[in-house]
Amino acid sequence: MIATLVMCLFVVKAFAQVSTHQLSSHILDISLGKPASGVKISLSKQNQNGSWQVLEEKVTDQDGRIKDFLKMDKGKEHLGIYKLTYYTKPYFEKQDLSSFYPFIEVVFELKDNEHYHVPITLSPFGYSTYRGS
Repeated sequence: MIATLVMCLFVVKAFAQVSTHQLSSHILDISLGKPASGVKISLSKQNQNGSWQVLEEKVTDQDGRIKDFLKMDKGKEHLGIYKLTYYTKPYFEKQDLSSFYPFIEVVFELKDNEHYHVPITLSPFGYSTYRGS
């Protein structure tokens, strides 16, 4: 009985801590056909004067993903122009490969409160991006 109660409290607490984020990204290394794990990505927002302010820096997980950029808080909107910078040179250096792009910048605009997913496909000498779901 006590174990069941403790388990129920744990489950309720775990669900209470779930947060929603507006932006995610994913990197697929098409030269290997695998997710690119361990890649640092920084998120910046363009200020009104045109300069960039770094908001967050994270590293892709084993599945090549970052799921938690821009935490959505009640009453807060993240409208504006953003930039994701993918630091690809260290990723390829770990594989003893040189690459043409030391980093990749993807600039986009958040126009509403919907979820945005920005994936890239990557190789040492090329990349592609699109708005995912």
